[in-house]
Amino acid sequence: MAGRDSSGYRERNSTADKALDILAMFGDDLPVISGMEVASRLGVAKSTAYRYLQSLVANHFLEEAPGGGFRLGLRILELARLARRSYGLSEVSAPVMTELAATAHETVLLTRRVGDLVVCLDRAESETHRVRISYERGSTLPINAGASALALLAWTPPEEARKVLEASPLQRFTPNTLTDVDELLVRLAEIREAGYSVTRAEVDAEVLGVAAPIRDEAGTVVAAVSVAAVASRVSAEDQPRLIEHVCKAGAEITKRLALTSG
Repeated sequence: MAGRDSSGYRERNSTADKALDILAMFGDDLPVISGMEVASRLGVAKSTAYRYLQSLVANHFLEEAPGGGFRLGLRILELARLARRSYGLSEVSAPVMTELAATAHETVLLTRRVGDLVVCLDRAESETHRVRISYERGSTLPINAGASALALLAWTPPEEARKVLEASPLQRFTPNTLTDVDELLVRLAEIREAGYSVTRAEVDAEVLGVAAPIRDEAGTVVAAVSVAAVASRVSAEDQPRLIEHVCKAGAEITKRLALTSG
């Protein structure tokens, strides 16, 4: 789960914000952009702009254009394909998410994994409790932190999960964040056995996350539904009931997906 805007999460990821600014520069009238243009628009030194660009190239969000400059890369195409496929999932999930937000009185998120990133597809707000989180629609988080991320990776074959984790920059957000691959694999096995994930203060010191898997008609985990709550609002006695609500929501969305695919 993402923490509140005031948590410092966005400050800790200012480079990611700059990368998003660069991606937003592209358009029908600007399919290729130069390092000088990026430096000018961001108001940074040319060397700094190229550092941002090379990071995007290394992660396949950009690639060097044949005639010079940079163009959108294959990772963007992958995300676009996912976005198109996800419209149906969001529509099926929306009423269940709204009901869960009303029942749990907390913010509800719908997420999906793309490689080593978790993408927020949709969210539903509680009318009684609102958590200011930076996990907006279309935003991403690393694969090792938060209930959604762990739930999405838990049902991945262990050998694939290990490869994803070993190839990812595992960031530590709080003292509770796991960054050791072997420890994460043990944690994923525990989540798989339990059928859900619970995280407390793993991305933000004040946020509790509970996530459950969503499966397609073949039984493959394709998404996760989760609740983000201020940890102090969820007592040890209340937590099992919250888990039950989230798991029921995951099962209901799974059922609706099967009906729509038939």
